[in-house]
Amino acid sequence: MKNLFIVFFCLVSVLAIKANGQESLWKIQAVDYQGTYYGAAVANGGIGILPWKEPFSVRHVMLNHVFDAAAPQDVSRVLRGINPFNLQMQIDGQGVSGDNISGWGQCIDMKAATHDTHFTYGGKADISYSICALRNMPYAGLVRVEVAALEDMYLSVENPIEVPDEYKNSGSKQVSVNVDGNELKIVRTWALSKYREQKVSASSAFIYDKNPNLQQQYDGTNRIAISLKKGDKFSFALLGSVCTGRDFIDPYNESDREVIYGAKEGLNRLMDGHRKLWNELWEGDIMIEGDDEAQRAVRFALYNLYSNARKGSRLSISPFGLSAQGYNGHIFWDTELWMYPPMLFMNQGIARTMMDYRTDRLEAACQRALSYGYEGAMFPWESDDAGEESCPTWALTGAFEHHITADIAIAAWNYYCMSGDKRWLREEGFPLMEKVAEFWVSRVEKNNEDGSYSIRNVVCADEYAEGVDDNAFTNGAAMRALQDAAKAAAVCGVKAPAIWKEIASKLRIPKFENGVTMEYEGYNGQAIKQADANLLVYPLNLITRPEEIRKDLEYYEDKIDKTGPAMSFSVLALQYARLGEGDKAYELFVQSFRPNQLPPFGVISEGAGGTNPYFVTGAGGLLQTVINGFCGLEVTDNGIKQLFSKLPKHWKKLTITGVGPDRKTYVRMQK
Repeated sequence: MKNLFIVFFCLVSVLAIKANGQESLWKIQAVDYQGTYYGAAVANGGIGILPWKEPFSVRHVMLNHVFDAAAPQDVSRVLRGINPFNLQMQIDGQGVSGDNISGWGQCIDMKAATHDTHFTYGGKADISYSICALRNMPYAGLVRVEVAALEDMYLSVENPIEVPDEYKNSGSKQVSVNVDGNELKIVRTWALSKYREQKVSASSAFIYDKNPNLQQQYDGTNRIAISLKKGDKFSFALLGSVCTGRDFIDPYNESDREVIYGAKEGLNRLMDGHRKLWNELWEGDIMIEGDDEAQRAVRFALYNLYSNARKGSRLSISPFGLSAQGYNGHIFWDTELWMYPPMLFMNQGIARTMMDYRTDRLEAACQRALSYGYEGAMFPWESDDAGEESCPTWALTGAFEHHITADIAIAAWNYYCMSGDKRWLREEGFPLMEKVAEFWVSRVEKNNEDGSYSIRNVVCADEYAEGVDDNAFTNGAAMRALQDAAKAAAVCGVKAPAIWKEIASKLRIPKFENGVTMEYEGYNGQAIKQADANLLVYPLNLITRPEEIRKDLEYYEDKIDKTGPAMSFSVLALQYARLGEGDKAYELFVQSFRPNQLPPFGVISEGAGGTNPYFVTGAGGLLQTVINGFCGLEVTDNGIKQLFSKLPKHWKKLTITGVGPDRKTYVRMQK
């Protein structure tokens, strides 16, 4: 056991730290216990664990796509799990808390995907612990602890299980199992969610080497205790699992089985498996020479995207991932426009599972179209696990922000272009794209005066604009969806209806007299929540002439609400990089994350000055600036191309590894 708890700590603040070799660029540190604190979750695509600054504190556990409601007859809300990962420690009968510690430090090790803490308790003990959501066990997490006695002491540790207030009918019991001749004492705690009665079960157990001096007892809570002499070191671990009725018919026994499996595997094998899978993820990496701040921000963004999804799960990522209940854990356009594109380049398995989420819910989208008098498939603005509309009724976005249906179809075509998987296109991709095309044929209205087509009464991507006609992004996205559906039909040997191409060629995109793209019919310079018309350049590629791109950039930059979502500045930065203006691109790039970073780790909020991390959507935006802007990568009908672009003048080199299905490396050098 003594070699299992190696934890690395650095002694400088994350936002001011200087580079100390490449190793430091994998770590984000905090040392000011009294400072403002916003936590950073560890996640594995199945659960998210949010450690806090107090010794051994875990604020909550998030469950992936497990929903209840916040109140009777309310919309769905993702559940916090029963929390089996909390520890409480006493030394000589005194509780270890933030009031009696010194030398506190925390470190997020992105390469190892661990959240590490170290402190000294009252001159009596040096204590280190490391928390991870096991990548190789998507419903399990591990807390590894080492206590070094600085004087003779009596140590006791308990594992109180926390049941959040969104549950009812909770219960708990201890289960004893023989594992390799050792008695493994598991505490199982279970409950039902309040309104939809989701079954949730959490199990946990202490794991340690045999020691005749160690005592373990259960009085509703698992406890261990041991006397230590000065110079002794004692190591142990807490292994926990949270299972639900969404994923298991019998989550109660399954949560026990997960703990038994982990105990039998042993901590070395568990951590080896965890590290192996994270090493595979990091085959897709981004390296920036000449800007340590950007390197950490970009790698942290990539780390969070990897953390919040996993291949094979057939699930997607909500705007706040597995860090919090923000936006009720629903799936928005954030997935297809902002988080999915980086994964399409960096990790094919995760990109595929994000597409699986949508193809699995095509039937629900067809039912929604039928419910509103349309043909084909109409995807919800806010999707829960059933794929039904879950947007609160006070928001018009749920009923009228229709561009999401086109966004999903475009993502499907891009997946085919990247993967070249014709079988997937025939069996899953084209059936979705065809239904989306049918929706837009039924949604548009023909203008008799000139034969053009309009889409009326929508909420724009700029959500400050409601009930408008011919929104630039909505119409542009519908145009792309129809064009891509026709191309997909040709690949699949199907004759596309002629109306698809006709509508795509005649959808109205309003323009000002000077040629600037008008956000919607009648727009006259109002403040906008986020980029909209500029999205016709990227990602839609409908405006390609540099002079037109520049006009739209210059017009809309100062119209964007500076406290709005961070992605606007990401997409503007990307376009300036492709225009060859690397320094202007950099100015906007840092605006997409600096004002949103929160201490001590630099987790990002949705908007500048916000306090709601971690905003995974923003991470997707800043990654696109680097991948598709500064490096110039583009997915085309014929695969990946590297377009012209410029780096910021202080960046020496940008290297992106593990790109696409062939895991290629792309480089952009400073010239």
